[in-house]
Amino acid sequence: MLKFNWKHLGLAVGLSMTLAAAGCGSGGEEESGDSGGESGGSEEEQTDSESGGESSEDSSSSTNYGEQMDYQITGIEAGAGVVGASEEALETYDSLAGWEVATSSSGAMTTALGEAIDNEEPIIVTGWSPHWKFQQYDLKYLEDPENVFGDAENIKTMVRQGLEEDMPNAYTVLDQFQWDEESMNSVMLEIQNGASPQEAATSFVEENQDMVDSWTEGAEEVDGKEIELVYVEWETEVASTHVVGEVLSNMGFEVTTTPLDNAVMWQSVADGQADGMVAAWLPLTHGDLFEEHKDSLDNLGNNLEGVRTGLVVPEYMDIDSIEDLTPAE
Repeated sequence: MLKFNWKHLGLAVGLSMTLAAAGCGSGGEEESGDSGGESGGSEEEQTDSESGGESSEDSSSSTNYGEQMDYQITGIEAGAGVVGASEEALETYDSLAGWEVATSSSGAMTTALGEAIDNEEPIIVTGWSPHWKFQQYDLKYLEDPENVFGDAENIKTMVRQGLEEDMPNAYTVLDQFQWDEESMNSVMLEIQNGASPQEAATSFVEENQDMVDSWTEGAEEVDGKEIELVYVEWETEVASTHVVGEVLSNMGFEVTTTPLDNAVMWQSVADGQADGMVAAWLPLTHGDLFEEHKDSLDNLGNNLEGVRTGLVVPEYMDIDSIEDLTPAE
């Protein structure tokens, strides 16, 4: 078991993210102006009307968000997959020429996002979903026509080889564990609002017994059998690992949950020092680690489908695509 070897190697890493945008309408001031002239309006009034209409619409359709944001994308930790993809986007899109990704932390990113939204200011963040921010705020992903951020991923469950023989009841629960983005978001939001991960997990299990029953079907209770689950300390994995841990604890297991760095998490399960994880983002985020360790793991398949990463903006920003941005001058 991974009680002490790896405990202090855990790192909190943020992944994350999403942006879409609202479109701009096209105007017809010239046609409107002609009509006004024919109906007898003065030339001065007509000119003022045309000028005002064009000014208003031009300001809507040509807002230089980049200038307002100092051509910065608000990122999370350096080295996170979504940060790397964002930096690649700077090289891929002409519209991002001269921009930079300002790395910080997951917490700092969400704080900056909240402050910008409170003031209805423009902001672009590195995002991923599931994430509680999509339940808290009206957000959208920016379209990524070059597919720099890749297609949607899935989160999978991996366990050490031999777990099915050693702990068949735990194996059954981990094999059957599957939930959706809305459920995960609800746990993450409760934690964000002040609950501890354990409190949020306990509340979710109590309120979603039908879902939990589908995970435990065919599994029997045990008497104090020890099991260790490891995870990378992203909000998503904090939520899922503590929920599964609560279910196993209610079945009589003595559960330890250990946060680790990505590479150490995979290594510990592959080496059999930890029993399992519900935190494998594939095929992109953890693709290299999966290729390295796949022959030493049991892959139990998806526990959540359709996760994604990308550039995310508030819904009120009048922009739809990365290509709609303006390069730095």
